[in-house]
Amino acid sequence: MIALDEANKELLNTQLKSAASEMKIALSNDRAQRLIGYLAMLYKWNKAYNLTAIREPDEMLRKHIVDSLSVLPHICGENFIDVGTGGGLPGIVLAIMKPDCRFTLLDSNGKKTRFLFQVKAELGLTNVNVVNTRVEQYRPADGFDGIISRAFSSLGQMHHWTQHLLAPNGRFFAMKGVYNQDEINELPAGTAVTCHDLCVPGEEGERHLVLIEPQQQ
Repeated sequence: MIALDEANKELLNTQLKSAASEMKIALSNDRAQRLIGYLAMLYKWNKAYNLTAIREPDEMLRKHIVDSLSVLPHICGENFIDVGTGGGLPGIVLAIMKPDCRFTLLDSNGKKTRFLFQVKAELGLTNVNVVNTRVEQYRPADGFDGIISRAFSSLGQMHHWTQHLLAPNGRFFAMKGVYNQDEINELPAGTAVTCHDLCVPGEEGERHLVLIEPQQQ
């Protein structure tokens, strides 16, 4: 396994802080170091665990770490689940940035959840819970304030497969690329939808965060 050297980590740290500043996100030295530590683990374990198709560290920084940071101003609540988290995106990034909140990272791929257990241990993320199961089989005692995902192919599928995990007055936070009205039209009638444009420094493609509030009973 190939590890990032200290010079590369320092360069990535500088790029990360610049991007956070551009997004007007406060980033302490400790949190920046943890984010780079996570990126270094993602890079090191990627070939063996197939965590992401992106191979270059600077591209991982933009497309994964900075992209996940871009939703931070819109996240509200205390207890979240990242469904289909894969290598921990955006869940690990948000857990580092919001240490007073709880994050459950769920994925059915055993290799990826083993990696996440290692990340949790090495970075000391006591606010993270890793679950290896399929979303339809996961039945927690309490619902979540927010269901977050970058992985679902459509908003309709996300709503259908995860709504049993939502607490009363909870929300879905769906990270998407191009705005897609057809996907929004798939959602049940009466569902409230708000769409936020996301600015990801260094990335030209469109990025959006779709907030979905289920119809109140």
